[in-house]
Amino acid sequence: MMLKRHHLLGWLFLCSLIFNLVINQIFITDGSMELAAARSLVKTASVLSKVNTKNDIQPASGNLKENRGDVCIDQINSQSDNQGIGENFRRQSIGNKLSLVAENIRYTSNNLNSAIADIGDLQMIEIEKYYGRNCHFLANSQRTDLSLSKTNTAIFHSIILEERTAIIVSFPRDNQRLKLQWINVNSQAFREEVNQFRISLENYANITYNPQQAQKLYNWIIRPFINDLESLQIKTLVFIQDGILRSVPMAALHDGEKFLVEKYAIATTPSLNVTNLQTSRQKKARALAVGLTKDAIIDGRRFHALKNVRAEINQVKMQIPGSKQLLDEDFTRDRLQSELSQNFYPIIHIATHGQFGELPNDTFLVTGDNQKLTISELDRILRSIYNYYKYIDLLVLTACETAIGNDRAALGLAGVAVQAGVKTALASLWSINDASTVKLVTKFYEAWYHSGVSKAEALRIAQRSLIASDGVSSHPAYWAAFILVGNWL
Repeated sequence: MMLKRHHLLGWLFLCSLIFNLVINQIFITDGSMELAAARSLVKTASVLSKVNTKNDIQPASGNLKENRGDVCIDQINSQSDNQGIGENFRRQSIGNKLSLVAENIRYTSNNLNSAIADIGDLQMIEIEKYYGRNCHFLANSQRTDLSLSKTNTAIFHSIILEERTAIIVSFPRDNQRLKLQWINVNSQAFREEVNQFRISLENYANITYNPQQAQKLYNWIIRPFINDLESLQIKTLVFIQDGILRSVPMAALHDGEKFLVEKYAIATTPSLNVTNLQTSRQKKARALAVGLTKDAIIDGRRFHALKNVRAEINQVKMQIPGSKQLLDEDFTRDRLQSELSQNFYPIIHIATHGQFGELPNDTFLVTGDNQKLTISELDRILRSIYNYYKYIDLLVLTACETAIGNDRAALGLAGVAVQAGVKTALASLWSINDASTVKLVTKFYEAWYHSGVSKAEALRIAQRSLIASDGVSSHPAYWAAFILVGNWL
């Protein structure tokens, strides 16, 4: 009986392989069949490479359904190889679809829409691979369309291929226009250019910032679409980034006169499919503000005292009445979990050293008792306490850092909102031990919590206030590190 079962499984796999080859031939020879063929390929590869698990997604109040990152099921490590196969498959499929755009204009819309969907799938495969778990999410295109029409938002999708990089932009309005632009630079050269941009941003030694590298990336990524952005009166840019692009802030791109954030509100998200875009604001929201002001030693590495954290925490309490603080010795893993289990805090503000590394266990926050709070542990704490009707609206991490050129670490930062099950994360790409962070945090909460603007617009207001200061803090090293991940509304 067991032998027959193995023969049956082998026969099914062979049939699936033959089916893929046949469909792939159609994909190459007949552009009109490309969309259906590619979808069949992706679906088949997904079935072969993933373990089926139940979609445990519940509806929220109203007509919209929640897209939440807390319906993740831990998977065995042996799945990582299959995920890698799926990742490579989708990347090749996306490249094929985008190549057809130039060859057959008739199917441009279908090809671009299909490529955008696959880019979203690819992002989630990479995050799943990083965190070692398989996550299932429910897409809701109606909610996305509604948000675009309300906020004059354009969505930038990127995909880095071996010989060139594609930028696809989704514009709002009735037909949701799409536009493709190629950056004709191979992946290695493109990576080096992006890393040079990041290095220039963190160069505190240069009092006068040289925007040359920021202009180069602006000309590649933004300038080809500037006429559309202006004619459609776009106010917000949302980036779904690939690879090394996750490690740099788009806010610091420069058009030769101004930084991008001086003209647009900016946010990033791993995928629209996992972004909860509900705009309802919880009444009388309060914050749990935790932080570390002292030196700490973790695994032999010294983390120097963050001298402005106490002032930062005080500002959070001042801006958001009813908030509570856990500072230094009071900030421990057990105390944090206990406080969150006893009281509901829609806003969690964490001002301590954070490191995003190659692996989830190397991605952690430093607590007041010289311990690591890994992002996986934070994820478990938050998901065990909150549910669909009590969710975290905002998670702030103001002293995190990712290594230059490490897109694996940047992937961890990009997925933090998804993994922790929060609507929005505001985090830093590099640590800034300076009073400018206090100013930025204060301006952000003033604009968002009190004035009621969107989170992306609130961050724009805060960053512009530093740019306009004409002091040391006008340098992008002091403000560009902060990125908004997830819901930008």
